[in-house]
Amino acid sequence: MSWASLLRARPGMKAVLTAGVLVTTLWHLRHFLTPSEVSREASKHTKPLLVLVWEWPSKQVPNISGDVCRELYGITGCWLTMDKQLLGQADVVVFPHTRLQPGRDELPKERPPQQHWVWVSLESPSNTKGLSRWNQTFNWVMTYRRDSDIFMPYGKLVPNRSATVNIPAKTNLVSWVISNYQRTQERAKVYRNLSRHLHVNVYGRANKKPLCKDCLLATTSKSKFYLAFENSIHQDYITEKLWRNSLMAGTVPIVLGPPRANYEQFIPADSFIHVDDFASPAELASFLRTMSASRYRQFFAWQRGHSVKLYSDWAERICTICSAYPSLRRGRLYPDLQTWFGS
Repeated sequence: MSWASLLRARPGMKAVLTAGVLVTTLWHLRHFLTPSEVSREASKHTKPLLVLVWEWPSKQVPNISGDVCRELYGITGCWLTMDKQLLGQADVVVFPHTRLQPGRDELPKERPPQQHWVWVSLESPSNTKGLSRWNQTFNWVMTYRRDSDIFMPYGKLVPNRSATVNIPAKTNLVSWVISNYQRTQERAKVYRNLSRHLHVNVYGRANKKPLCKDCLLATTSKSKFYLAFENSIHQDYITEKLWRNSLMAGTVPIVLGPPRANYEQFIPADSFIHVDDFASPAELASFLRTMSASRYRQFFAWQRGHSVKLYSDWAERICTICSAYPSLRRGRLYPDLQTWFGS
């Protein structure tokens, strides 16, 4: 029902027209509209949460519309913008750490009293520098860590109604996709020791076998096992190497990262192999080579009732701020971001 029709239908409603905008009080709405009409009209005029993204986290900046959270992800009451001229009106301002490096724009000099700033990072502490510059700056943090104000994992298992197990056909034993190979990294050491006992199919720029954009899952799915090795070992740092390259591809992940107990807070204990479960690379290699078909199939029991939800869209990640907003703590700043993140 339009405001004009409301006035015609209920001439007793008191209203004030100011600067071309009809202003009514909740008292008048309650007395002149039915409950369903109150709900509809109130929802139309509820101020959405305005989230300003100071700089987009990735190199490819999307052409986001203000209501993208509702249109794409069903998250209502959230308005995204990258217009810095709206800084004074924003409820939340998002600052990706990758865009806070020297040589880029610094933070705004001032902020409204009720505005909240969010520090965002999906990198591990080993690959995150310059945090000491931002003490007493941010109200909330948004990272892959479960103790973040806004928890944003790389992926998760979500319930579905499937009762089947789908294991792609296998043509080789173990594969690994690696673009940044550094001999001093723990994952490089484990790979070298393991490869002495079995063959590992290595792909990626580091081995001069780059995969096309749509070839990754098709390639890794052909292996029985995948080396889901993280570039550094930190609490909750479990990346797309597990979620996309392995579980989504339909292969069994061999993980190198935080302890097994930490992985089990994300995925079932029988869905992966941890390198720490074995006394030596030779023992791990023997376990992989001699595994029976029935034992191998047990690793896919998670597929009965679950599927992988991958978080790779930054717009979706930022929209989750609006879902978390009502329950976030107010009135504090992180005194020492580096100490918190490195703990």
